Amino acid sequence: MDIAGRRIGGGVPTYIVAEMSANHQRELKRAMALVDAAAEAGADAVKLQTFTPDTMTIASDKEHFRISGGLWNGRTLYELYQEAAMPWDWQPELTVHARQRGLQLFSTPFDETAVDFLETLDVPAYKIASFELTDHPLLGKVARTGKPVILSTGMASRDEIGAAVRVLRDHGAGAIALLKCTSAYPARPEEMNLRVLKRLAEEFGTPVGLSDHTLGDTVAITAVTLGAAILEKHLTLARKDGGLDAAFSLEPDEFSRMVRAIRTTEAALGSGEIQTAPGESANRIFRRSIFVVQDTHAGEPFTPDNIRVIRPGHGLAPAHFDEILGKRAVADISRGTPLNWDLIAL
Repeated sequence: MDIAGRRIGGGVPTYIVAEMSANHQRELKRAMALVDAAAEAGADAVKLQTFTPDTMTIASDKEHFRISGGLWNGRTLYELYQEAAMPWDWQPELTVHARQRGLQLFSTPFDETAVDFLETLDVPAYKIASFELTDHPLLGKVARTGKPVILSTGMASRDEIGAAVRVLRDHGAGAIALLKCTSAYPARPEEMNLRVLKRLAEEFGTPVGLSDHTLGDTVAITAVTLGAAILEKHLTLARKDGGLDAAFSLEPDEFSRMVRAIRTTEAALGSGEIQTAPGESANRIFRRSIFVVQDTHAGEPFTPDNIRVIRPGHGLAPAHFDEILGKRAVADISRGTPLNWDLIAL
């Protein structure tokens, strides 16, 4: 996958996305500051959500529209989305600001009008939220832009994921990536099932990653070791400021630590080839080798008494020890001399 010239997949650094979500708290200044925080923390991209409460649901306090349990217990869907929605007229300004800070910016559209709007911003990619994975008309609309699509798979069965991928491909989507997601807020580590990353990649032939709603960064870093090429994590300026998503978001210093930890993890994973690391090459000399450990005269046989396998590694390799026993010295050899073939009568 390629997003605006940034390659995503095996062998390149994880593509790290700072999810703004509702943490802007309907303050443009805060939204701009979140873009700055994402850039300073080392993210590759910042992601918005493009919707209005009316494109998401209807204003109703009937039981069907009221949330039961969790962070948003008792709220109606309309109230929730009214608070979470980012004004669309901010998004062009945020796009320009992100580019100035060296970040890619894209968004999650929640209906077809949002796709039309985002096309006017020339976003480089689209993100589909887990809850919209089964919205095939929306998937088709996004796919017809021909741009890369990142699809979260929270709550989805294998058949639902397969159907969504087919819709995207059949309607001309660019490259597709699948994100493992557990759609709980916050999500519990024991419900993350990160080992499914490999299976998603194998079954659907896409890059894979993680949309992470757990607390902290341990799960995110672990996902990188299991092949996550994309990592999406919520960013807030300060959890104490509140906001709908603040409780499971990272603050800027935490996000920065996560990015550094991911980059260190990537470096540590290496190529998988069996080889000597540059930093350990100089220490090969401290391996064991064969030394003369007693003064030995010319013509005297080598025995376990006058030669031993000891450190350092200046002498012959220990593998030759049995081969040398019984052979004779060609000259006088003093104690502490590394044994080599020139000193042995063959």
